[in-house]
Amino acid sequence: MIYSKIPLAQTITTLCKTHNIKHIVISPGSRNAPLNIGFTHDDFFKCYSIVDERCAAFFALGIAQQLQEPVAVVCTSGSAVLNYYPAIAEAFYSNIPLVVLSADRPKHLVDIGDGQTIKQKNVFGEHVLYSANLKLDLKDSENVTSENELPIFKNLENKLERFLGLQKDIQTYNESEVHDALTISKLNLGPVHINIPFDEPLYETTEELFINPKPFKIQNKVDKVDPFEIKSLLDVWHSAKRKMILVGVLQPNSTEAQWIQEIADDDSIIVFTETTSNLHHQDFFPGIDKMIAPLDDTDLKALQPDVLLTFGGLIVSKKIKAFLRTYKPDQHWHVGLSRANDTFFCLEKHIKLRPNTFLASFLPQVTHHTKSTYKATWLAVRQKRRKLQDEYLKTIPFSDFSVFNSILKQIPKRSMLQVGNSSAIRYTQLFKIPKSVEVFCNRGTSGIDGSTSTAIGAAVANEKQTTFITGDLSFFYDSNALWNSYIPNNFRIIVINNEGGGIFRILPGNKNTENFDTYFETKHKLTAKQLCEMYGFEYSVASNSEELNEQLSDFNNATKQPKLLEIFTPSRSNDEILLNYFKFIK
Repeated sequence: MIYSKIPLAQTITTLCKTHNIKHIVISPGSRNAPLNIGFTHDDFFKCYSIVDERCAAFFALGIAQQLQEPVAVVCTSGSAVLNYYPAIAEAFYSNIPLVVLSADRPKHLVDIGDGQTIKQKNVFGEHVLYSANLKLDLKDSENVTSENELPIFKNLENKLERFLGLQKDIQTYNESEVHDALTISKLNLGPVHINIPFDEPLYETTEELFINPKPFKIQNKVDKVDPFEIKSLLDVWHSAKRKMILVGVLQPNSTEAQWIQEIADDDSIIVFTETTSNLHHQDFFPGIDKMIAPLDDTDLKALQPDVLLTFGGLIVSKKIKAFLRTYKPDQHWHVGLSRANDTFFCLEKHIKLRPNTFLASFLPQVTHHTKSTYKATWLAVRQKRRKLQDEYLKTIPFSDFSVFNSILKQIPKRSMLQVGNSSAIRYTQLFKIPKSVEVFCNRGTSGIDGSTSTAIGAAVANEKQTTFITGDLSFFYDSNALWNSYIPNNFRIIVINNEGGGIFRILPGNKNTENFDTYFETKHKLTAKQLCEMYGFEYSVASNSEELNEQLSDFNNATKQPKLLEIFTPSRSNDEILLNYFKFIK
């Protein structure tokens, strides 16, 4: 086995192994060489090399999204680490365990004009669950060759640092900090930052393991059910005639079928789900926007719940947020281990349990189903909406709306669907998706950056065929995602190219002006064809319904390289077709 000669580097790799962190995404650099040496010479680790740090972090996030286990990203010092920030923010708000290992200069080289040096300590602020700022090995401190050339105050600072380090035991301190960071990431499902100073020489190796970390107890999070809390909720639940369950982003198969059925059997409950909820039942209500958008004030008051129960991650639908902020429930309970967002400004309780644990504890104690017409009334409305949507699709020309209808019908069963943000996920919400398809989208920060990289990382960690649907701006913004040697041959990308940010045309404001085209919609004439040639994707194109149906007929067939289908839609009519849809189904 080959190790770095630097004890701190050995500490990092050894503790990552102890904590069973197998996937390591490395961006090439010099200052992180000691870490790269340790990770890449140990067969325990699965290492990936991705040059662009922003893409690397989202790629790692995609792997962690699928495995629900910490994945590490490793970079050199300086601005490299800042490129991780978008993915870290996404991981923070999506509860995805991501471990940032940033190499750094020694303290005495910060803010003296050295290259690739910034203030890396606590650089991610409140967007990480823990920041561990490690100490330079004492051995390395003693080998600083330039110390005699340092200003006197720096020399004194170094000597004081050594003295304090000796007192506190640098090795014990570093081991403890690394262990705490890795444990927090795993238990609380979120990003952590470990900043690691290295002094030169950086590339020396040895076959000897210098360090012997003290054993740590690796914890597992256990749900603790409070029977008194459960009992306090039952009286309210039993008396409520209108109960609404709203489900955000949820891992597939995280809720047992018996509890899903128990909920569905209660006529006083309606369950609103999103495509990212991965929760299905014939009596549930997907397509929230098409349910709510056409309602008038009388209908909205009739829909207003007495009790709102939420679980899962963040919600896509703006319309359900606006509705529940105006027509507030008497009680809002959120179930989940991490933070409870007061999205509707009426949060009453945060029940810190996994949703399935809560349902398994709560539902068996529900002694009766309250007599109510709540669900039956809205099931009838849902049926009308679906019929009107089918009728509307027969009347419209080739457009974003019709394209999403066509491509979502062709998604292979028992596959994974990754969706880009902005218009892509909002259109996807309007259509039915087979229950065997697992759906994911970066809804933590809802940014268009990194969606492609995340989808590729997820495809690497999941053997199922993956289809990624994205808009043109998001795709070109993250085009370095394709600079990646790990893309499976069964990976599929569908780019809806309407030559700009079409979603901005739906919003209020003056349109069809040069100012709007340039600074809001951002018109362009780019295509994905040259990128596909560069990165080895099979490329196909469609600009009308006939071409689209022809391309979709064999798009999911097995090939020896990944595929990309670019669909060109008319930029000036998509907004009108979508807005008219909501009028039509009313």
